[in-house]
Amino acid sequence: MDRPEEISKFPSCDAYFDTIQSKKKLPLALQESLTAAFAQIPVASFPDVPSGRVTEIPGETSVLDAVRILSEHNIRAAPVLNPEPGALADWQGRYLGIIEYSAIILWLLDNADLAAVALSAGSATAAGVGMGAVGAVGVAALGATGPVAVAGLTAAAVEAAVAGGLTAEKGVAKDGVTAADHLGEDFYKVLQQEPFKSTTARSIVESYPWSPFVPVMLDSSMLTVLLLLSKYRLRNVPVIEPDKPVIKNFITQSSVVKGLQQCKGRDWFDYISALPLSDLGLPFMSFDEVITVNSDDLILEAFKCMKDNKIGGVPVVEGPNRKLVGSVSIRDIRFLLLRPDLFSNFRQLTILEFMKALGSTLPESGENGLVKPPLTCAPGASMGSVIDSIGSRITHRIYVVDGDFEVVGVVTLRDVISCFIHEPPGFCDSYLASAMEKLEDKGAAGSVEKS
Repeated sequence: MDRPEEISKFPSCDAYFDTIQSKKKLPLALQESLTAAFAQIPVASFPDVPSGRVTEIPGETSVLDAVRILSEHNIRAAPVLNPEPGALADWQGRYLGIIEYSAIILWLLDNADLAAVALSAGSATAAGVGMGAVGAVGVAALGATGPVAVAGLTAAAVEAAVAGGLTAEKGVAKDGVTAADHLGEDFYKVLQQEPFKSTTARSIVESYPWSPFVPVMLDSSMLTVLLLLSKYRLRNVPVIEPDKPVIKNFITQSSVVKGLQQCKGRDWFDYISALPLSDLGLPFMSFDEVITVNSDDLILEAFKCMKDNKIGGVPVVEGPNRKLVGSVSIRDIRFLLLRPDLFSNFRQLTILEFMKALGSTLPESGENGLVKPPLTCAPGASMGSVIDSIGSRITHRIYVVDGDFEVVGVVTLRDVISCFIHEPPGFCDSYLASAMEKLEDKGAAGSVEKS
């Protein structure tokens, strides 16, 4: 599997944003007025996170505990603190980056088979993989690099499996997969043994950088934040208080849309919110461009699909006409980690079975026994109704369906934000150049520390 570069760059700005702007039918004068207004609004005016304090995860926190923290606080991402003594007093030294469910998915999918290999050798040999075999690559290095060491452990794991009584002909390809089919609670236990026990939030951030950690200051403009969340495709923007390295706020796409929801009663918002989606060029993706998964696909394939396409969720459909029966999001990976019973047959677990398993235990279950149905709207729905629907649920998308509940489009939080702004020529040039210079400087310092 190809891994992201160690230094996370700004995502390339493809033609997506320009396409949105070309499809919008708002009067140009209104677009320019809104853009100018957002450019004058300081970030300091944006409401704080609901708890009043940004959740931070210490770098030495285990990946399993990191998942628990994200789940308990009902958040998708959190900044990771540098655990090194004497870390620099500015944000570049205090924070290692942002850990997200998306990055944890990469780690999980990369290393599930390794746990299977360990278990296929029996408990005694599994313990050997955890301690003895790890010693072949260096226990000290393991604690520092996490997944990097895990990736290099495969040969040692094979040796341990053979020593445990497996024949060379069976090997990893056959017995590793068979064991992975029946891990169950044993997999949960393996996560608490080496090498998984030594995998920390720090190692996930360093090995799987998912998006740049680029803060803005309290006196930055909201237009900068909106552009980072829409055109430049960032999922979250940390806010730093001047002269202090602590993150004061954490602005996400979801919080921005909730903020727009509070603008009811203002002429400009009421005008835009009354327009049907088609007048705004929505949905921006054509029918053929919407990525879907079938209900009888494996749940693991759904997560791989999201990872490969760098999207946070997919609609679950049935039949040739793509009738919507549910949805799966990146956040759902936490149930595989926190509920080992769901992992017991993950290679055979279909998406429909996964949704039914969650629907039988979660309070938001629907009448059909599945998890709460995904948000939907008709092609003629107004922008205001879409904002209200998305704002009322912790979700990043609403599916556009026809009268037969067939998926014809999707509207994401990024799409909604993009409708309200455009970028003045060169507006972000200096900011992005400065931000990327800081990222590269931090990366260079990090590479020196590792050598």
